[in-house]
Amino acid sequence: MAKILIIRFSSIGDIVLTTPVVRMLAKNGHDVYYLTKEKYREILIHNPYLSGIFILSDSLSRTLQQVRIENIDFVIDLHRNFRSFKVKAALRKPARSFHKLNFYKWLLVNLKLNFLPEKHIVDRYLDTASKFIAQRDDEGLDYFSGEERKALVNFSSRLQSNKYVVMAVGGQHATKRLPLDKLLKVCNQLIFPVVLLGGSEDRKTGEALARLSVNQVTDLCGRLSLNESAEVIRYAAAVVSHDTGMMHIAAAYRKNIVSLWGSTVPAFGMYPYLPSQYRQRSVIIEALDVKCRPCSKLGFEKCPRLHFHCMEQLQPEEIVA
Repeated sequence: MAKILIIRFSSIGDIVLTTPVVRMLAKNGHDVYYLTKEKYREILIHNPYLSGIFILSDSLSRTLQQVRIENIDFVIDLHRNFRSFKVKAALRKPARSFHKLNFYKWLLVNLKLNFLPEKHIVDRYLDTASKFIAQRDDEGLDYFSGEERKALVNFSSRLQSNKYVVMAVGGQHATKRLPLDKLLKVCNQLIFPVVLLGGSEDRKTGEALARLSVNQVTDLCGRLSLNESAEVIRYAAAVVSHDTGMMHIAAAYRKNIVSLWGSTVPAFGMYPYLPSQYRQRSVIIEALDVKCRPCSKLGFEKCPRLHFHCMEQLQPEEIVA
């Protein structure tokens, strides 16, 4: 069996989406190592299928020194950028690299021509590693927080009832986030208490929703670590999320998920990835008749056409139905 190095430097959702590759390689008898950035170590540190984690440092030579100790046999590059190329070139080991299909994405964004395969990115990741995976499973994504309900005990006893809905209010770019007034309407119409999750950059949104909502709202934006947030998601009745890493963590826990799509689209292949028997738990909400979608593969800080129809046309009643 082989010692295999997986390369994926970022980000939260993308790394969570690589976890089936880690699991299936390990289940097929291989020792699996992972190279990523320090800020994302938390996602992987408790994963039992990993034999080791390497951190990309500012010094490539220092990073390579760490990796060479394990005498890696093969590299699976799921990031495929200039830095991962330098790592592969320096290691001089056999490798396979993920094809990002950036030209096809460009065609969809700029010409609205969709030649992307109707295949989830997870399955395309697995294709990249297929040489070492004799048999695939249907277990979806993995997330191991290591927190053991600590976040629930520390921050609110009422979260223990499992009768709450998580709203992940963040999003890396503004065009991936529902406007505040619509988030508020969703909060008010949900029949369960609401727990707000997000980073420190989402504090103002969380504070406003907690102050203005007529529902019972617990605002935890900027107050939890990533793994603590994962524990709150783990015990939720359902999760409402934008196209973010929290959506993928919710999928790893096989939650009922309502995902909200603005300037990006599920056709990019990064919608919630669930085992076959749980796929009915995913509901995708998007404005299909907005012809300028997608306007970006990542998102913008404001709508390029200034109307923001892709999010403004989403109806709170449809989200909470």
